[in-house]
Amino acid sequence: MTVPSRANPQAGPPTNWAGNISFSPARYQRPTSVDELAALVAAAPEVRVLGTGHSFNEIADTNGLQLSVAGLPETIDLDEEARTVSVSAGTTYGRLGAVLQTRGFALANTGSLPHISVAGACSTGTHGSGDTLQNLSSMASAVELVTADGSLRTFRRSDGDQFNGTVLALGALGVITRLDLDVVPTFDVRQDVYDGLPAQALRRELDGVMSAGYSVSVFTSWRRGAPVQVWRKRRVDRVGVQPADSDWLGARLADGPRHPVPGMATENATAQLGVGGPWNERLPHFRLDFTPSAGDELQSEYLVPRTLGADAWAALEPLGDRIAEVLLIGEIRSVAADPLWISPSHQRDSIAWHFTWRPDLPAVLPVLAEIEAALTPMDARPHWGKVFTTPPAELGRLYPRLDDFRALLARLDPGRKFANEFLATNVLGPAQ
Repeated sequence: MTVPSRANPQAGPPTNWAGNISFSPARYQRPTSVDELAALVAAAPEVRVLGTGHSFNEIADTNGLQLSVAGLPETIDLDEEARTVSVSAGTTYGRLGAVLQTRGFALANTGSLPHISVAGACSTGTHGSGDTLQNLSSMASAVELVTADGSLRTFRRSDGDQFNGTVLALGALGVITRLDLDVVPTFDVRQDVYDGLPAQALRRELDGVMSAGYSVSVFTSWRRGAPVQVWRKRRVDRVGVQPADSDWLGARLADGPRHPVPGMATENATAQLGVGGPWNERLPHFRLDFTPSAGDELQSEYLVPRTLGADAWAALEPLGDRIAEVLLIGEIRSVAADPLWISPSHQRDSIAWHFTWRPDLPAVLPVLAEIEAALTPMDARPHWGKVFTTPPAELGRLYPRLDDFRALLARLDPGRKFANEFLATNVLGPAQ
């Protein structure tokens, strides 16, 4: 839930944001042009791309060449008539949002952190929360890639179903250099926080709670029976600016600003108390100018079908005290179904169960095993960029288009230049 910045962008980051993964590339390069990037890719036997490092496993690691696209020239080209924006891969959502807002446009959705890069978020399935809001990669209508031989190729939504394998691709198909994203007219959002929602009320009304705004997040300590906190983000053009109800489902309207993690400074969080403001300053949980030095945490997340959300809560609730022992905070979000082949919300509306852990992997792993066992009957899909132990064979069952993705990779990268141990184990299977 924080925004670490351990990396020296010139020398190459020694670790991910959380510091639990130490990268081990033979070389690190930060090219300043697409031509330079293409030449580096063509010459290297192994390549992985590192975005802002906001992953908590080895997905970005490599023994070969590790590349950053943060040095490529910034591009933010808005096509007002087509309602798309063409954006360079290393651009952050915070920067993109600020530019769009000045032009009277918006993204329909954004994540809780504005500091992450567009390409990195799209590649791993980053999402916000909302009944009608798909993950961030679903807004892409075109993606430009440097493929294994250094060629520059563009794939478009209009090309057909194959496009659904190319955006959220975990960096396995090539290096994203640019994306075209759908935009909408700008809108204002108000954010109201409710304290003390009874746990039994959440279990009974989970679907209604998650539908109570344009974007809704529920925060919980997971202590058994402990009340929860709800962050309710609503569009001002739909609900107005009148004061919110002081009581809601047994919860109380917060009397001051809140931070998702108890005890953290509230000035780091985006404005609350029902004060309307631009979408890019309310949909994220955290302010763009909030950049702490490190993220001493681990993260895991599992997406289950929305229809089974109450069942998932009932399965996890008995583990609450075990979870709480190693937890900083839990968050519950909703994600709309999308067509992307290896998206955790592929073809099903989902409830996402997010865990921000204390930075103690040996203590977290046994609790994680219990969570995964409890959610197995609900076909829980883990977030690709976070800590999980779901067996590879189970992942193959959970993703019905995984074989199609592997076939696409075999065509675009037959030598598996962009693979690493994480991808070979969890996604790609044995080389043919």
